[in-house]
Amino acid sequence: MKIILLGYMTSGKSTIGKKLAETNNLPFIDLDHYIEREEKKTISEIFNQKGEIYFRKQETAYLKALLAKGEDFVLSLGGGTPCFAGNMELLKENKGNVSVYLKGSVQTIVSRLKNEKQQRPLVADIDVDALDEFVAKHLFERNHYYSKADHTVSIDNKDIQGICEQVNALFN
Repeated sequence: MKIILLGYMTSGKSTIGKKLAETNNLPFIDLDHYIEREEKKTISEIFNQKGEIYFRKQETAYLKALLAKGEDFVLSLGGGTPCFAGNMELLKENKGNVSVYLKGSVQTIVSRLKNEKQQRPLVADIDVDALDEFVAKHLFERNHYYSKADHTVSIDNKDIQGICEQVNALFN
């Protein structure tokens, strides 16, 4: 089984993914880090040098390659991955793929973003007072894709262990 985590930035996809992989004795793959390693550039560099269209094409190609692998793993997607190039449909094609949407409220996402705003190019230049509106709009736009996940787990008011237990309970 391939456990695929999706959700908005700061929803904990990488953190939860690492813990789930460890708990279930599976390899962990962060799609953004995988792309950076393969392209030998950071995501920001790819966007700046080659543009978003190039990045999205590469993202889909790497996602297809990973999903075609025979082994099981835990995969965390980038926040926008499910929203482009039919990527959600790719996840649904194979019954061995199980997608989990780590869903956070606007308030949870914004409170986390405030602490790491500068590390997030998408929001680095947005005034803190405008973050609520930006996140609410983005979540609304992406909800159509995120809601296609096989399962949804709320991250609000939960610690890493609690979220991992809830995700693991889906498979046991």
